[in-house]
Amino acid sequence: MSLGAVGLVAVLALPALGAAVLAVLPARVDRAARITGTAFAAAAFVISVLLALGAHDNWFGYRPRTAGGPGVRPWHELDLTWVPGLDLRFHLGVDGVSYPLVVLTALLTLLCCAYTAWRVPAPGRGRTLVALLLIVEVGILGTFLALDLVLFFLFFEVVLLPMYAIIAIWGGEDRQHAARKFALYTLFGSVLLLVGVFTVVTAAGTADLVDLTGGGELSRGTQLAAFTLLAIAFAVKSPLWPLHSWLPDAHTQAPTVGSVILAGVLLKMGTYGLIRVAVGVAPEGARWAAPVLGTLAVAAIIVGSLVCLAQSELKRLIAYSSVGHMGFVLLGVATLTATGIQAALIGNIAHGVITGLLFFLAGAIKDRAHTGALAELGGLRESTPRLAGLLGFAAIASLGLPGLAGFWGEAFAVVAAWRVGGPLWTTLAVLAALGGALTAAYLLRLLRRVTHGPAAPAVLTLTPGLTGAELAAWGPLVLLALAIGLAPTLVLGYAEVPVGALLEAIR
Repeated sequence: MSLGAVGLVAVLALPALGAAVLAVLPARVDRAARITGTAFAAAAFVISVLLALGAHDNWFGYRPRTAGGPGVRPWHELDLTWVPGLDLRFHLGVDGVSYPLVVLTALLTLLCCAYTAWRVPAPGRGRTLVALLLIVEVGILGTFLALDLVLFFLFFEVVLLPMYAIIAIWGGEDRQHAARKFALYTLFGSVLLLVGVFTVVTAAGTADLVDLTGGGELSRGTQLAAFTLLAIAFAVKSPLWPLHSWLPDAHTQAPTVGSVILAGVLLKMGTYGLIRVAVGVAPEGARWAAPVLGTLAVAAIIVGSLVCLAQSELKRLIAYSSVGHMGFVLLGVATLTATGIQAALIGNIAHGVITGLLFFLAGAIKDRAHTGALAELGGLRESTPRLAGLLGFAAIASLGLPGLAGFWGEAFAVVAAWRVGGPLWTTLAVLAALGGALTAAYLLRLLRRVTHGPAAPAVLTLTPGLTGAELAAWGPLVLLALAIGLAPTLVLGYAEVPVGALLEAIR
């Protein structure tokens, strides 16, 4: 087994082992257990970063497919027999499309575990919460690394139960309703995903995603049916309007770390699956459905922004903003161009970093002021100027200010739609640009309502300082939002050639 293959196994095994260790530790050592879980998350993050090493001689390009023609070749790969009777393999790999998402997942999980080591939401049981976060990490990382379609489905489903438990146990007052809604929507998407996987594997005779990239021997009818099933399944997870209604409740009721993981990386399972699986396996279906997907993406941008303008609760506003931001990601994918898909990939990373930071800040504000109502948080800069300043930075990054991470994905998505041309795509580009202006409007409204004006009674007694644990959890996200904004090649440099390889394979 190569060193890269060992790294692929280790990045999954470490959080799984950490969760198992926490499960057997007694409740009396809760704080030590939380620190232990954080150590396992830190080790997994280090391994995720090191996956880039040793790949420079074989980073991008094609690998011969058994059915003939090129397939996308990963940097590192592990391909073992799994279920011989069904010709299923334990096939893992990482390339420039998945690598930034793998690192982002490991980083956000580490920050959330470290944050939980400092503060445990009611009703306590912090070691259980950290263990569940590590299990969620295994599912998300496995989804990004799986190169077998059945294995992809299994990892995709691992996330459901632990995330349900995180919302249902540590969430807000209406947590049970939000958790049930999350589970029901996710199960609906899972059924469609399972049928789509079954359709592809039965027709192609293989579950290997490398061999399936480009459509393989799938007929046009099979590709249309498969893309429809897969796209709806991934649209639920993304989420794409009008399948988004589980998102605001889940984000609002989840504990701070649950909201960060949900917004930061769990939503990306849907957009990644759309690129890697739906578009890669059924390109004819993608071309057929592209106008509909683009229209729905722009509807998500406009509707999400308008709803945000009417919100009066901080976490709910940030939750609805994700609908609009993910609309830009889906618009980029719908163009089926190199510019559009790269916009989707950098938009994924930027949204994970910025919205993760926003939810950390919203949780801190709510913990301090015991309210999330915008009308009761006015004048935040008067009592906690540092917290207000960080909120201002995150909001400006989210609205797409040039020089910060949020700019590139949204700008490239609009440019990609414009370059496709024709009445439909030109109109979509114009409407998406208008949605970007609405994004600026609701985020500036948020800052005016929360940070400016005289201090409201709820914020008068707040302490001005930030704790070391908060700075440690938020600092990396602030630096990343700035670094990606100034040097987008940190993401696009990895993605450029594999995106070109993917597009060549699906033509």
